[in-house]
Amino acid sequence: MTPDRRKKQAALLSVFSNTFLVGLKISVGILIGSVSVLSEAVHSAVDLLAALIAWLAVRASGKPADSTHPFGHGKMENLSGAIEALLIFLAAGWIMYEALLKLWDPKPIEDWGLGLGVMLLSVILNLFVSRMLFRVAQETDSVALQADAWHLRTDVYTSAGVMGGLALIGVSEKIFPGRHFDWVDPVAAIGVAVLILRVAYRLTLQSARDLVDVHFPEMEQWIREEVSRQNLPIHGLHRLRTRKAGSIPFVDLHVVMDPHLSLEESHGITDRIVARIRQKFPNAEVVVHAEPCDGRCSRNCQSGCFLGEEEKRKVQQSLP
Repeated sequence: MTPDRRKKQAALLSVFSNTFLVGLKISVGILIGSVSVLSEAVHSAVDLLAALIAWLAVRASGKPADSTHPFGHGKMENLSGAIEALLIFLAAGWIMYEALLKLWDPKPIEDWGLGLGVMLLSVILNLFVSRMLFRVAQETDSVALQADAWHLRTDVYTSAGVMGGLALIGVSEKIFPGRHFDWVDPVAAIGVAVLILRVAYRLTLQSARDLVDVHFPEMEQWIREEVSRQNLPIHGLHRLRTRKAGSIPFVDLHVVMDPHLSLEESHGITDRIVARIRQKFPNAEVVVHAEPCDGRCSRNCQSGCFLGEEEKRKVQQSLP
C-alpha cells in the first residue's frame, strides 16, 4: 500500500470513530445533565472537524506538483495543523464558559454510571485510533495525521478526567448521603479545557514552524558532515538552506569545487551529493549549485570552507 493511500485510510477511520463518539456523548450528556460529558461531546465534535480537515489535507497534499504549485501541495498538511489548533482553542473557550456557568448554578447528575460507561468507551476507542494515527504519521511523516492523533490522544486524557469526576460524584454521594457534589462535574470540565489549551499551543508551534519555512539544524549539520567526508574534489559549501512542506523536505546548497574540473565532472559530483542526501531523506527535493573555487573565501563561504591556508594559496597559484 502506498504512503498516500495509508494516510487517507487512517484519516477516514478517524472521521468514522469521531462521528460515532459525538452522537453518543451528546445523547448521554443531555440525558444525564452532565456538562463535563457535553464538554467531551464538543471536544469530539472538534476532533471530527479536525479529522475531516486532516482527511482533505492528506488528499490534497498527495497531488503532484503542477504549473500553479511548482513545489507541490505539501503545505496543505501544515495549514491543516494550524486550523486544527485554532479549533482546539475555540473548543476550550466554549467548555470553560459552560463549566463556569454550571459552577455558578450546579445541577445534579441524573445517572453518573451511564456517563462513566460512555467515557470508558471513548477512552478505549480513541486510544486505539490515536495509536494507529501516530504510527502512520511517523511512517509517512504526515503533519496532518500527527495533529489529528494529538486531538484524539488529548480526548483520551480528558475523557479519563471526566470519568474520574463522575466516579468521584457517585462514590462521594454514597459515602455522604444527602450531600451534593455536583460542583465536581464543572471543575472536571475546566480541567479538560486546560489540557486542551496545552495541546493547542503545541500544535500551533509545530504547524506554524513549517508554514514560515523554519530551517532544520540537525538536517543541515548532517549534510555538512556528509559532504565534508566524501572523497570528492570539494573545497567547501555555503548557502545551505532547508525547509519543509508537509512530509517533503527541501534542501538547497552551493558547493565550491576544484576550478579545474570540467562541467561534466562538476555535474557528476552534484548528482552524487543529491543521491547521498536522498538516501538519508528519501523524498527530499534537493538542489545543488556548483561554484569554482579561487582560493579567496568570501564572507558567505568562510564558515563552510574545507581548505587550510596553505591549500588556499595553492589554489590561487594554479589559476591564471
